[in-house]
Amino acid sequence: MTNKLHTCIWFDGTAQAAAAAYCALIPGSKILHDNGMVVTFELNGRKIMGLNGGPLFQVNPSISFTLVCNTVAATNAAWDALAEGGSVLIGIDKYPWSERYGWLKDKFGVTWQITVGPDDHTVTPSMLFVGERFGQAADAIALYSSLFQNASTQVMVKYPEGDPSAGKVMYSSFSLDGHPLIAMDGPGQHAYSFNEAVSFVVECKDQEEIDFFWNKLTEDGAESQCGWLKDKFGVSWQIIPADLGKWTSDPERAPRVMAALMKMKKLDIATLASA
Repeated sequence: MTNKLHTCIWFDGTAQAAAAAYCALIPGSKILHDNGMVVTFELNGRKIMGLNGGPLFQVNPSISFTLVCNTVAATNAAWDALAEGGSVLIGIDKYPWSERYGWLKDKFGVTWQITVGPDDHTVTPSMLFVGERFGQAADAIALYSSLFQNASTQVMVKYPEGDPSAGKVMYSSFSLDGHPLIAMDGPGQHAYSFNEAVSFVVECKDQEEIDFFWNKLTEDGAESQCGWLKDKFGVSWQIIPADLGKWTSDPERAPRVMAALMKMKKLDIATLASA
């Protein structure tokens, strides 16, 4: 199976403004499509969907975006731009793991880890397993890697012997279908967990693929509406036809497609295609 995996961020009416700000900040970025409700954009090759879904869900640090810049000056500039109107979670400074690093929430509510490194303005979704999910990062990586072609784990660093979190994932980087991701187990007390505000979208070529991902990811998880689900780790996914964007971009056809979609949990391609 070959699938297009990307990330969706839930906004309260600010998706267009956020997309424009991020594209202005990160070189090689552009808006791909905007229908008012959904804006799709690329950040240096990383496809992201911004959804104006209202106030129901808010982004929290359980899934942040790691922005790597290849100089300290570029790291500082990215920090200054994203911190304006936002709030600091971890102040930017020198740390054992980075010459320059900080964690913030921007004015749109999205959380960013900004660090200096060998890459030039790469953006990677970063999952933090906390609370009742603490210690589940390795199992999540194993499950996701079993579902996608061309999956690989580049880095897996665990807390050392003697540490209270020994054996848990301190840091890992892995890729699914060539899309880089980061996962960590976060010890301590945290007042947040995974929710629908950041989800992963899988564009499927046919009903067989939709059925495959839906069945695998809802196992010990939960079905939701309109192609949304939560896996057993609490992470939200959207399993959709690859042609859904084309169908909903047709002004004459879109209302019929959306009316059909709103009645579904798992999406049925034949019904949507004929709407």
